[in-house]
Amino acid sequence: MSAAVRYPIGELATLGGVSRRTVRYYVQEGLIPQPLGLGRGNHYTADHLEQLLRVKAMQESGRTLDEIRGALGQAPSRRGAGKPAREEVLPRSLWRRIALTPGVEVHVASTARLPSPARLRELAEWCRLHFADAGQTEEDERDHA
Repeated sequence: MSAAVRYPIGELATLGGVSRRTVRYYVQEGLIPQPLGLGRGNHYTADHLEQLLRVKAMQESGRTLDEIRGALGQAPSRRGAGKPAREEVLPRSLWRRIALTPGVEVHVASTARLPSPARLRELAEWCRLHFADAGQTEEDERDHA
């Protein structure tokens, strides 16, 4: 990409869908390069934006910052230096949460294919009908007790 385009931090943040604070944090962590220029004249380029979007996409997919560094070909952070390593790393997975009716939701692994929106509406309607009846039955039993 061309380095001719210049973005102030606010514009880079807006284009990248993050806050200015996140841009500064990513720079501090070495995930995106330092801005060009000094002081109030510093700016970011299209290359910075491209890197920011890559980092954001990896983070949204559930990767840790150290995993992102590895994917970018960087060394892991030294922040934990001196601390004992965790003996076991717990597996991470992404899930989608779908609220079907008040009090009823289904969780679907990101690796599973969702049914069509029409099928999900059918499931939600079934839940509304059957869970509403169950709630009324409990209320009726309490009223008659």
